[in-house]
Order: sequence, then structure tokens, then C-alpha cells
Amino acid sequence: MKALLAILFFLYSTAALAQANCLQTAREVAPQLSPETRRDLETKLNEARQLYGQDPQSVERIIWLGRRTAYVGRYKDAIAIYTTGLRQFPDEARLYRHRGHRFITLRCFDEAIADFEKASKLIKGRPDEIEPDGLPNDRNIPTSTLQSNIWYHLGLAYYLKRDFERALSAYREAEKVSHNPDMLVATTHWLYMTLRRLGREDEANKSVAAIKDDLALIENADYYKLIRVYKGQLAATDVWKENQAAANLSNATIGYGLGNWFLYNRRQSEAMKIFRQVTAGNQWASFGYIAAESETKLPQSKRP
Repeated sequence: MKALLAILFFLYSTAALAQANCLQTAREVAPQLSPETRRDLETKLNEARQLYGQDPQSVERIIWLGRRTAYVGRYKDAIAIYTTGLRQFPDEARLYRHRGHRFITLRCFDEAIADFEKASKLIKGRPDEIEPDGLPNDRNIPTSTLQSNIWYHLGLAYYLKRDFERALSAYREAEKVSHNPDMLVATTHWLYMTLRRLGREDEANKSVAAIKDDLALIENADYYKLIRVYKGQLAATDVWKENQAAANLSNATIGYGLGNWFLYNRRQSEAMKIFRQVTAGNQWASFGYIAAESETKLPQSKRP
């Protein structure tokens, strides 16, 4: 028994040390914000601090303090807030979900996977719930749920680790809880790319073929546009030309999807050019940027 306890303590300590090392060495790049946007975000962060100070035992207020802290680019502080919350509420899936997201931001993919795997177990058998937006869309209508976000981000973390089989499994779960057009389009986009990386082109094409051409979307127009490229309805080169001048989230989102499309079609030099353009932009925390960054660091022999 003592030997077993010693082994468990060693494993726990090793995992904790790895997490600490990642946080210590990770880069943290603040978003480029207009003065007006920054003032607004700082004001809301101060409000979240005050609300948390009034009731530090509230899970909701812990979550919002973490989210508001991350929106101004203080990702490590946000992770510390969620970690403190998990000491109080170790079975709260939402805290793992949000901490996992910020581990992805900091490129701590193993830590993100651990959090999302834990969250996926905690939500098993429970009803889903709408997840409120911290940065609302134009219609102020949330488009995702707790469960869809957990599976979606778990798939992303595995994808960024190039563990495409596990990414596929997570995205299949995300499909089951993607009940509105926006979430379905986002999930299908990453599912398609995962299947293509696995060399399962027929399955990938079937997944996007199931997406209707007349969906009413609120916020995922870029993913929808990429799906039209995958379906052969738009030319990849034309779409990229339209977006080159925009150094914004659309550039990173569409850029990574199109870069992949060129890779699948054995046009590696064009793909790498796009990936480098994406990483020369200012969307350091976006998923498209993170994924493009990982491609530029990959040895040529490991690319499709």
C-alpha cells in the first residue's frame, strides 16, 4: 500500500510540475485592442472583481472573473483564478472547460486535454446548458452550450497535438450536441480537417455534403465559407485573395482552413505561404493562428 501511495504521489507531483513548467515558460501575448475596446473590457473586469469580492463562494462569479481577465490578455491570471475555484469546487465542469480553453491559448495542450477529459466525465448523464457569451455576437444570441464547447475544445487540443484519432472521437461527440447551425458548422469544419489529416477523404466530403447551402448563421460565416470551399462551391485562391488585406480573426480562421486545403492538394509551398501570413498577423490567441503556428514549426517530412 505504501508503495502504491508513493507511486500515486509521484505521478500527481510530476503532472503538477509539468503544468507549472508550462505556465512558467509559456508566452503570453496581449490582444491588440482599440483604446475604446480596452476601456470597455477593463470596466467590465473591474465590475467582475467587485462582484467576486462580494461573494467569492459563487461559481458564476469565479467563472466571470476568469473570463473577463482573459479578455484583456492576462491568460495566466485567468488560469490561476480557475485553479483557485477548482480547489473550492473540484467537480465543477465549467471551471475545467474555461481553464482548458486558456491552456490552449498558452499552447499547453497536454494540460488542456487533461481539463477537457475531466470535464467530459463530469457532464456525463447530465442535461446540457446554454453557455452565455462573454463577447456577444450582433444578435446577442449564444450559439454554443457547455457540452458542445467541452467536446469541441477537446477535439481542438488533440488536433493541435496531432492526435487525430482522438480528435475525431471528440468531434463526433461534439456533433451530437451541436444543435444549432453555428455550432454545427464550426464542428463540421474541424471534423472535415481532422478526417483529411487521417486520409479519410470520402468521409470528410460526406461530412460537409450534409451541411445545407441555406443555413441562417449568426457568427460562423467564415467556417461556412470554408465548407463551401471544401464542397467545391468556391475557389480557394479567390477566397484567400478576398481576405489577405484583413489582418483580423477572419484572416486567421480562413487562412488556416485554406492552408490546409492546399496541403491536402499537394500545394505545399502555397500552404506554407498562407500559414506564415497568418502568423505574421495579430490574432495570436485565435485557434486559426495557433494551428497555423503549429504547421510552421512542423518538419516538412511530417506534413501531408
